[in-house]
Amino acid sequence: MDGDTKQIYLISGPLGAGKSTTSKELARLVERCVLIEGDDLLHMQMTEPAPTWEERLSLAWMNILSVSRNFIQSGFHVVIDFVVEDEFEWFCRQIADLNVQLKYAVLHADEETIKERLHKRGDIHLLDRSLFLLNKLKSAAVNADYLVDTNQKDPAETAAGVIQHERFHVHIGM
Repeated sequence: MDGDTKQIYLISGPLGAGKSTTSKELARLVERCVLIEGDDLLHMQMTEPAPTWEERLSLAWMNILSVSRNFIQSGFHVVIDFVVEDEFEWFCRQIADLNVQLKYAVLHADEETIKERLHKRGDIHLLDRSLFLLNKLKSAAVNADYLVDTNQKDPAETAAGVIQHERFHVHIGM
């Protein structure tokens, strides 16, 4: 990788797996880096009539892509904190023209750990959605090489592992 190549770190996983904490730590460890929190773009206030869930999700991904491209083209590395359900291949195609290296990690934890974490942060009402995502993300073939168990890991350890290990590198190209 030459000195001009920028990194995009795409951090996915169900609610309570440690995405936000790990993403913040990753952005702190990487010099000249920005953190894009996808939920901020997903939950932007929109006037009535409100778009459907599918429209909101599509807009969020298009905005994540646009903001990422802007920062990469301005010489920054990017960390993206957002659940990646079915958008991985699309995202890879959209950034294929950039001089960028993509690293992808799908964080997960066991059901009891997720329940404890959601309860601790006051989001226990999101448990069903989180467990649905846990099963979907762990069983998706595209995620198999990028899974990271966060049960016994400190977020700093997880972030450092994503930076250091080649197994998170995604080969993208035109």
